[in-house]
Amino acid sequence: MIGKLQCVVLDCPDVLGLARFYRSLLGGVVDQPDARWATSDDFSTLHTGSGLVLAFQRVKDYQPPQWPDAAFPQQFHLDLDVPDLDQAQHQVLALGATLLHADTRGWRIFADPAGHPFCLLRG
Repeated sequence: MIGKLQCVVLDCPDVLGLARFYRSLLGGVVDQPDARWATSDDFSTLHTGSGLVLAFQRVKDYQPPQWPDAAFPQQFHLDLDVPDLDQAQHQVLALGATLLHADTRGWRIFADPAGHPFCLLRG
């Protein structure tokens, strides 16, 4: 092993807004004190109960991914297991997500408020 994943950092225009969006999906604490990072108007964190840390970094002139357009690549995506796809879809749409694709085989693709794709999978 060369290293250990510290966190996943997402570029976005609104760091606190996107941290709160993912807190609503995953639970956890936004901007929890942590010696590894200094939070600011340009950098926010989410420490989840599972130990995963997501960080959000403000980028000037941010250009969101536009799945599936390769000219605006997704850069990364998150897969989230959910017990009920329909209920989870309703919840993420209410939080500001956008439905990109609904598959009948047990998964759906959404964009978060900054345009990053994420998938809900029947867990």
